[in-house]
Amino acid sequence: MKVTVVGAGNVGATCADVLATREIANEIVLLDIKEGFAEGKALDIWQTAPINLYDSRTVGCTNDYARTADSDVVVITSGLPRKPGMSRDDLIATNAGIVKTVTENVVKHSPNAIIIVVSNPLDVMTYCAFLNANMPSSRVFGMAGVLDTARYRAFLAEELNVSPKDIQAVLMGGHGDTMVPLPRYTTVAGIPVTELIDEARLNEIIERTKFGGGEIVKLLGTSAWYAPGAAAAQMVEAVVRDQKRIFPVCAWLQGEYGMSDIYLGVPVVLGKNGIEKIIELQLNEAERALLVDSAEAVKGVMDVLDNMNANA
Repeated sequence: MKVTVVGAGNVGATCADVLATREIANEIVLLDIKEGFAEGKALDIWQTAPINLYDSRTVGCTNDYARTADSDVVVITSGLPRKPGMSRDDLIATNAGIVKTVTENVVKHSPNAIIIVVSNPLDVMTYCAFLNANMPSSRVFGMAGVLDTARYRAFLAEELNVSPKDIQAVLMGGHGDTMVPLPRYTTVAGIPVTELIDEARLNEIIERTKFGGGEIVKLLGTSAWYAPGAAAAQMVEAVVRDQKRIFPVCAWLQGEYGMSDIYLGVPVVLGKNGIEKIIELQLNEAERALLVDSAEAVKGVMDVLDNMNANA
């Protein structure tokens, strides 16, 4: 089993490290455009194998996609963070060019791979990868909800002073301020969270979750990487081991939830074929309204990419 991670920055390297430590694949290839960068990160990770007692082999390469050939899963973390003076449209244009090139190279050397996108802006970059992969949408999807749900569950565990292992939650919508955590589908060891936390406090935790990424940027001066890297690795594991895990994933909707031609976070079953099923929850009016608002925000960003392509 072979997994490639494109982009050896903090998120990509963390993902590769988790994949190796958990022995999710026999070989993990880390690729980057910066000379020697991926090789150095991969070598450092490999040298933890005798300490952490695992066999997965991690190797790095500089822009050599031939080295990634026949990968079973490819994680794309490439892209630039938004810089001062850069508009959202500038960021989309820059990262869409990167994701397009990466996707074309990935598909050329690993035509049967499943592609997991982590690059930001997440929803539109997943859409960009899909447009350039020329493969079923079930094999091209994005990592967002796994990370956002993890933050939500971590905050709830902290509030209740309980193990995060016992908290299950569903979160839908776009990866950003319009995400939709669903308290009605959140439980603690099977107990509805609404019986354990009052509505006002729960809403505060939901708001913190929505801006969870921004909270870390303010503290660190840069984006998070431990949780995003681990979240991507968990999705890879579900595919590689055919676990049939139910995760919130950025998926291509074709009629589900009354929406079409949009990449949006929804619960799915993840297995060896990628997205094996999209689960449609029975949302109430308030939940559906929030999801529609989130979808409109995502569609607006997707339209920016479509207009760029039309004018290219």
